[in-house]
This record gives sequence, C-alpha cells and structure tokens, in this order.
Amino acid sequence: MSIVALIRCDSYDEAAVSAAVERGIRLLGGPEKFARKNEKILLKVNLLAGDAPEKCTTTHPSVFKAVARVLMATGATISCGDSPSFGSTAAVAKKAGIAQAAEQLGIELKDFSIGKEVVFSEGKQNKKFTIASPVLESDGIISLPKLKTHGFLKFTGAVKNQFGCIPGILKAEFHVKMTDPVSFARMLVDCNRLVHPRLYVMDGIVAMEGNGPRGGAPRKMNVLLFSEDPIALDATACRLINLDPGLVPTIVLGRESGQGTCDEKSIQLVGDDFASFKAELFIVDRMPIRPFRARGIARVVNNIFVPKPVIKKSKCVRCGLCVTICPVHPKAVDWYNNDRSRPPRHHYGRCIRCYCCQELCPEKAITLKKPLLRVLFSLRK
Repeated sequence: MSIVALIRCDSYDEAAVSAAVERGIRLLGGPEKFARKNEKILLKVNLLAGDAPEKCTTTHPSVFKAVARVLMATGATISCGDSPSFGSTAAVAKKAGIAQAAEQLGIELKDFSIGKEVVFSEGKQNKKFTIASPVLESDGIISLPKLKTHGFLKFTGAVKNQFGCIPGILKAEFHVKMTDPVSFARMLVDCNRLVHPRLYVMDGIVAMEGNGPRGGAPRKMNVLLFSEDPIALDATACRLINLDPGLVPTIVLGRESGQGTCDEKSIQLVGDDFASFKAELFIVDRMPIRPFRARGIARVVNNIFVPKPVIKKSKCVRCGLCVTICPVHPKAVDWYNNDRSRPPRHHYGRCIRCYCCQELCPEKAITLKKPLLRVLFSLRK
C-alpha cells in the first residue's frame, strides 16, 4: 500500500508552508526516514525556465526552504539544483527565487551542466544515461516537482521532474530520438528509476492549468502532496484535477515498470480530505494521446489528428527562443527569409511535435491547436 499525504496550505506564507511541510513529512515517517546525519542530500527543484515565482513555472522558494529546513535538522548536508531547458542553473535559479532562498539557508546551488555516463541495465528502454555530476555525488535525492499541465504528456509531476537530472544540452537529443509521447515517457520512467529519489514533495499550492508547463495560467489548489511513490503521487494529483491517470503515459508505464501504483485501492490517502481539493473544471487536455509518426503516409494521416504548435503573432515579441531550442535540423520553426522583424513560422513537414517551442515560450505566444477532425471525433465518442 502506497501512502500519499495531502496537506492544506492556503498561501506561500513561509510559516504556513513550514507547518504544512513538517506535517506532511511527519505523516510519512518523519525527516529521519529520508535523511541522516552527515549524508549529502540533494533537493531536485523544478527550474524549467527563468520566471518569477508568481508565474508558477517553478518550485516556489517557500516550499524549497521549508523542505530544506526540515531536512537540515537531521544533520544532513543539503544542496540543490536542476538543469533548466534554457540558460544556466545559476541564472534561472536567481530569477525563480531559489538561489536567494538557498543563500539564506547556506545551501549550495549545484551546477548541473556537467555529467557522467551511467549504465542502467535495469532500464526497460534506455540502458544508458548521462546524469549531472551533483546527482551522482549525493547520497540521496528529494524531488520537489510542480503541479502543472504539459502539452506533450498532459501532466508534469513527480516522474518527469527527474528529466532535469540530465544536463540541459543533452535533453534535446531525447526529443529528436523519441518523437512520440510513449517512448519519451518510457525514457522518463527509466531515468526516474535510475535516480530513485527517496521522497517527492509536490508544490500544488498554486498550480498551472491550460497551456503548461510555462505558458499556462495559475490555479489555486491550496495543497502540498507528499509520497515515496511517484506513480501514486502523480495519479493522485491527476485525480485532483479531474484527469484520468490512464491518459498519462508516465503513470501507466511507471506502474508497468513496478515503480509504483496508480490503483486507488492500493493508495492510502492521509492528511486532509481529498474532496476538499478537487478541481473538476481544471483546464487540461483530456483527449487520449495519439503518437505522432514522423515518416511516410503515417505522418500525413497523423497530421489530421495530432495537435500542432501555432504562434499567436499578436503575442510574439520575436525573441527567437523557439528557434533556438527547436531540436531538429533543419529547424521546424524558423525565421522567414531570416527576417527577424516578423514572427518565426513553423514548417510542419519538419515538425516532430515535441512541443519544445510551446513549452518554453516566455510570452505564452505558442499554443497547441487541435485539428478539427480530432475535435469532432472526440465529441462523437
């Protein structure tokens, strides 16, 4: 039986968050269960991009500080870090408020840009990863994901947070090699099994709905979730936002790998009442995932059903980040005749539907457009 603790916290006030975190960890057995004196414990925060805390893109500094303080009391040496999709760990952490919080507590912010290749023979799909050196040098990992929607996988949470243990420049290679959500999710499950955090604390005090994981809207959920089981945690979070866990490939594949359970009967909920947090109208894509096939006639057929990224010209400030982070060559989104006075445009014949452009657009100018036939098909079901 997997335990998931749901703890109410109505704001990011530091005292309120500290009390909630202490209670949640205590319900799972106390901090000594997850950190011991003289151990090197790494807090794996979510630093997707350099946004202020109120934008809800990253783990909130108050949650980070609360977890850090609880674990520091055990006598463990605490550090923190992540590998952002764009920019350095230090720069992104400063914009997100994590660097300042770490400095206040005397916690070292680790650079995730350098890694080491690790063979993982137990991997179901991926037998080898390059993992950031601070992860490998730690005695244990505590994962601090953010409750958010995700264009490619519908939901990003406990399992996907460990993708940041791979140095930034190498993450793009996985998008090119694994163009469909199922194989990409299987890689994430393998990565999480390799890193194997001891505890997951999900920041859902203010979540992100809609065009996540960066361009969505803040949604107050007033909850922190705690578990040793990432699959149970993600499945519970999905049920809170009225999303069927069976539609999220990291949850389905994580259960199949033996990493955890998503069955309600096998999850013991402790803490505050589940029903008091449930958001029935949370904005998230509830259509089944349809893998995008990158070659031949299958690509033509899939273009009819698979959502495509679209740039809203009125919102685009022509920063060029979408062009920079596009992982395919030649670029699937690029400047028109190298004219930077106009918004970039997509070449859908090259696009692999990784949604990296939509994921990282700082202006929320890129959304996912569902093809009309897919919408009509879903309405008939």
